[in-house]
Amino acid sequence: MIRHIVMWKFRPGTEEEQKQFLDGLRGLQGVIPELLKCEVAVAVGDSYDAVLVSEFASLEALQSYKTDPRHQAVSALCKSIRTDRAAVDYEF
Repeated sequence: MIRHIVMWKFRPGTEEEQKQFLDGLRGLQGVIPELLKCEVAVAVGDSYDAVLVSEFASLEALQSYKTDPRHQAVSALCKSIRTDRAAVDYEF
Protein backbone atom coordinates (compact mmCIF):
# COMPACT_ATOMS: atom_id res chain seq x y z
CA MET A 1 0.00 0.00 0.00
CA ILE A 2 1.11 3.55 -0.77
CA ARG A 3 0.19 6.63 1.20
CA HIS A 4 0.37 9.89 -0.78
CA ILE A 5 0.45 13.14 1.22
CA VAL A 6 0.35 16.59 -0.38
CA MET A 7 0.28 20.02 1.27
CA TRP A 8 -0.37 23.39 -0.39
CA LYS A 9 -0.05 27.09 0.30
CA PHE A 10 -2.46 29.30 -1.63
CA ARG A 11 -2.34 32.86 -2.89
CA PRO A 12 -4.33 35.32 -0.75
CA GLY A 13 -7.67 36.27 -2.27
CA THR A 14 -8.33 32.83 -3.77
CA GLU A 15 -10.59 31.51 -1.02
CA GLU A 16 -13.46 30.63 -3.40
CA GLU A 17 -11.11 28.76 -5.74
CA GLN A 18 -9.54 26.99 -2.75
CA LYS A 19 -12.96 25.70 -1.69
CA GLN A 20 -13.71 24.61 -5.25
CA PHE A 21 -10.36 22.80 -5.45
CA LEU A 22 -10.71 21.01 -2.10
CA ASP A 23 -14.30 20.00 -2.87
CA GLY A 24 -13.10 18.75 -6.26
CA LEU A 25 -10.46 16.59 -4.60
CA ARG A 26 -13.00 15.16 -2.18
CA GLY A 27 -15.25 14.36 -5.12
CA LEU A 28 -12.65 12.08 -6.70
CA GLN A 29 -13.10 9.36 -4.07
CA GLY A 30 -15.43 6.71 -5.43
CA VAL A 31 -14.95 8.08 -8.95
CA ILE A 32 -11.33 7.16 -9.65
CA PRO A 33 -11.07 3.46 -8.74
CA GLU A 34 -7.37 3.56 -7.86
CA LEU A 35 -8.06 6.10 -5.09
CA LEU A 36 -8.81 3.82 -2.14
CA LYS A 37 -8.98 6.48 0.58
CA CYS A 38 -8.95 10.26 0.47
CA GLU A 39 -8.86 12.74 3.35
CA VAL A 40 -8.79 16.44 2.48
CA ALA A 41 -8.56 19.10 5.18
CA VAL A 42 -7.91 22.76 5.75
CA ALA A 43 -4.82 23.07 7.93
CA VAL A 44 -4.58 24.85 11.26
CA GLY A 45 -1.51 26.89 12.07
CA ASP A 46 0.88 28.76 9.83
CA SER A 47 2.70 26.06 7.87
CA TYR A 48 0.44 25.08 4.95
CA ASP A 49 -3.16 25.90 4.05
CA ALA A 50 -4.50 22.47 3.12
CA VAL A 51 -3.53 18.80 3.07
CA LEU A 52 -4.45 15.64 1.19
CA VAL A 53 -3.81 12.18 2.65
CA SER A 54 -4.69 9.42 0.18
CA GLU A 55 -4.04 5.70 -0.21
CA PHE A 56 -3.37 3.47 -3.21
CA ALA A 57 -2.68 -0.23 -3.69
CA SER A 58 0.63 0.41 -5.50
CA LEU A 59 2.86 3.04 -7.08
CA GLU A 60 1.31 2.09 -10.43
CA ALA A 61 -2.15 2.84 -9.06
CA LEU A 62 -0.91 6.22 -7.78
CA GLN A 63 0.55 7.01 -11.21
CA SER A 64 -2.72 6.05 -12.88
CA TYR A 65 -4.57 8.41 -10.50
CA LYS A 66 -2.16 11.24 -11.26
CA THR A 67 -2.70 10.91 -15.01
CA ASP A 68 -6.47 10.41 -14.83
CA PRO A 69 -8.19 13.32 -16.68
CA ARG A 70 -10.53 13.89 -13.72
CA HIS A 71 -7.58 14.37 -11.39
CA GLN A 72 -5.78 16.49 -13.97
CA ALA A 73 -8.76 18.88 -14.13
CA VAL A 74 -8.79 19.37 -10.35
CA SER A 75 -5.00 19.70 -10.31
CA ALA A 76 -5.08 22.43 -12.96
CA LEU A 77 -7.20 24.62 -10.68
CA CYS A 78 -4.75 24.06 -7.83
CA LYS A 79 -1.77 25.03 -9.97
CA SER A 80 -3.46 28.34 -10.79
CA ILE A 81 -3.85 29.34 -7.10
CA ARG A 82 -0.98 27.73 -5.20
CA THR A 83 2.24 29.37 -4.14
CA ASP A 84 3.89 26.25 -2.71
CA ARG A 85 3.44 22.48 -2.70
CA ALA A 86 5.10 19.66 -0.78
CA ALA A 87 4.46 15.95 -1.27
CA VAL A 88 5.65 12.59 0.01
CA ASP A 89 4.77 9.00 -0.86
CA TYR A 90 5.61 6.00 1.30
CA GLU A 91 4.77 2.32 1.66
CA PHE A 92 2.85 1.15 4.70
